Amino acid sequence: MYKYLVLLLFPLLVLSQENTNAYEVLSFDDFKNKISKNDVLLFDVRTMEEFNSGHLKGSVNIDFYDEKLFYKFFKKVKKSKPIYIYCRSGNRSQKSSEILKKLGFVKIYDLEGGYKNWINKSN
Repeated sequence: MYKYLVLLLFPLLVLSQENTNAYEVLSFDDFKNKISKNDVLLFDVRTMEEFNSGHLKGSVNIDFYDEKLFYKFFKKVKKSKPIYIYCRSGNRSQKSSEILKKLGFVKIYDLEGGYKNWINKSN
């Protein structure tokens, strides 16, 4: 009887586990190294005004606060390819990453400390 109970519960346990490996915060050096490769998907989730005041080369601006656009855009992005994401300080990119995990993205890299950290470490 116990064996059958385990067989019934095991799939539920496996399916209920959130993919915690999908999201990883990278240090400035690791993030910089990974995005230096040509073929990466790099997203800035700050507002357009913040983006226009400075951003990482090659990044695409998708405003986290524009929820409708955010979902519409990311539903079209290939979920099996790693994405790189940042915001001003790391808060919005972390929240974005939680949403992206739920949308099915398999690997999300977040810049530790956000764009503020990037500027500080780059100077």
